[in-house]
Amino acid sequence: MFDEGKGLSNKDQEYDPTSIINEVRQSVDGWRRLPNPSQWQVTPETARLLQHWRHHKFSGVRPFFCQVEAAETAIWLTEVAPHSKNGKRLLDHLSAANKDANPELMRLALKLATGAGKTTVMAMLIAWQTVNAVRRPTSKMFTRGFLICAPGLTIKDRLRVLQPSDPDSYYASRELVPNDMLDDVNRAKIVITNYHAFKLRERIEISKGGRQLLKGRTGEEPVTTETEGQMLQRVMPDLMGMKNILAINDEAHHCYREKPKEADDEELKGDEKKEAEKNNEAARLWISGLEAVNRKLGLARVMDLSATPFFLRGSGYAEGTLFPWTMSDFSLMDAIECGIVKLPRVPVAENIPGNEMPMFRNLWENIRKDMPKKGRGQGEELDPLKLPVRLQTALEALYGHYKQTFKLWQDKGIKVPPCFIIVCQNTAISKLVYDYISGFHRKNGDGTTTLVNGRLPLFQNFDETTGNPLPRPNTLLIDSEQLEAGDALDDNFRSMAADEIDRFKRDIVERTGDARAGDNITDQELLREVMNTVGKPGQLGGSIRCVVSVSMLTEGWDANTVTHVLGVRAFGTQLLCEQVIGRALRRQSYEINEDGPNQGLFNVEYADDREVR
Repeated sequence: MFDEGKGLSNKDQEYDPTSIINEVRQSVDGWRRLPNPSQWQVTPETARLLQHWRHHKFSGVRPFFCQVEAAETAIWLTEVAPHSKNGKRLLDHLSAANKDANPELMRLALKLATGAGKTTVMAMLIAWQTVNAVRRPTSKMFTRGFLICAPGLTIKDRLRVLQPSDPDSYYASRELVPNDMLDDVNRAKIVITNYHAFKLRERIEISKGGRQLLKGRTGEEPVTTETEGQMLQRVMPDLMGMKNILAINDEAHHCYREKPKEADDEELKGDEKKEAEKNNEAARLWISGLEAVNRKLGLARVMDLSATPFFLRGSGYAEGTLFPWTMSDFSLMDAIECGIVKLPRVPVAENIPGNEMPMFRNLWENIRKDMPKKGRGQGEELDPLKLPVRLQTALEALYGHYKQTFKLWQDKGIKVPPCFIIVCQNTAISKLVYDYISGFHRKNGDGTTTLVNGRLPLFQNFDETTGNPLPRPNTLLIDSEQLEAGDALDDNFRSMAADEIDRFKRDIVERTGDARAGDNITDQELLREVMNTVGKPGQLGGSIRCVVSVSMLTEGWDANTVTHVLGVRAFGTQLLCEQVIGRALRRQSYEINEDGPNQGLFNVEYADDREVR
């Protein structure tokens, strides 16, 4: 699983993390070892921040070495590299990589494994740039204007800690800046958005007939969408008039300019083709938005942060090819070996003996022909109890291990339950799985319904005795793709999730004491809030034990209570595997052992996975 892309290189494009990245790492390492700050060739403000990150006695968790190294890499390439022959050569490589792939932008990618703390690195970069810009206002090397782009609303909401004014701002709460520099950081102008905001919106709503009328005899379509300038005024009003803006892309693998197809390119079909087209459309919108910012306002640089800065299938590049402008790499294997994420493990129990290869090793391949296609046909009632036996067995097997973990957490007095996530191929499958494990009402011939409670007791959403819906559901059905884009829920998903939406609205009223609180929040805002608070005691999602996802829970969902992952979909690439397994790898505790054989180390935490390989 963690082969880091070996075998993907060819004569036209190389995936070689041992060359340029290691050259940069060696240069940064040698520079870091210089004993006297006067030898570092950086500003006094930068030197002060570096000393603070490396040597300050933090009251909480100190920045990990990988976080400091990522920030140091950006600093070295900006302030130090231009002064040496070797540094200039590495900068020339970076320029050439961008000229080929991003001719209108200058991008620098920092690869940092899931759970290694990309948000902290962003805060360090913002602090470095802002403090220098405030104290050196004539320097073109620094800026206090930042555009932070996220792939969806979940991450956008989470990144608010980068605003100096936020109550949980990282600069103060994580002590990333000396106290006397906090006022300088407060002068940063930061806009946080999701890339969907770059889409030009309609300024005038015109009916189809009205549009035809406006076309008139000329036949020209009337222009009713925003101009680029109007879009930027809407998305980033606080940065209008500023120059030298620094853009920071979170989960930057969604942002690229696809390469024109060549004759010998692999021809994608079916779901793979649709997924590639969707990825390319999103990437095109994201990078086109940044190019518009560069044309209208000017971007000094784009900093890309991602655990998986690889080109996606259908991008025109070999799938899994590392972005060639990547200059720092802290891989998932590094994070696992360092203990800063959970240790993933694949359960080995299998109660269907006799096969040469365990079928749970490739669960989807063994069940896909028996699973419904996307969508639920008109008038077609699919029976949750007729899930393939192999899938039922896989659910029971992993649930059996979850049950042990659940009891262990209860015995230890942990206030929230462990979380089991199931990632499904489409809406039809997700609804069947959701009904199977949480319960559903079966329609009878006379128009009445009969409750069929969930087959996995800890995940049931109905009271076993009364049959009434539980006031707080144990299992959540979510369409993460729709929620991330901020789209309204489609009617199909709304009907599937109607019961849980109503229950969570009643929960909000009960918690707030405001009878109108449930009416003042949209369904998608409500479900996003539940999803974002899974594993947080006393909050809406605090009691959730299982999440069934219609779409990929690939990034941004950082619940640290996930202990089990089941994939009921195709996982044909390392990228998908690493993204999905990443949802389960965030540690719950960062407390360091103060004595014993593990003194100075974290305790091991585990995540159990099936079909994520």
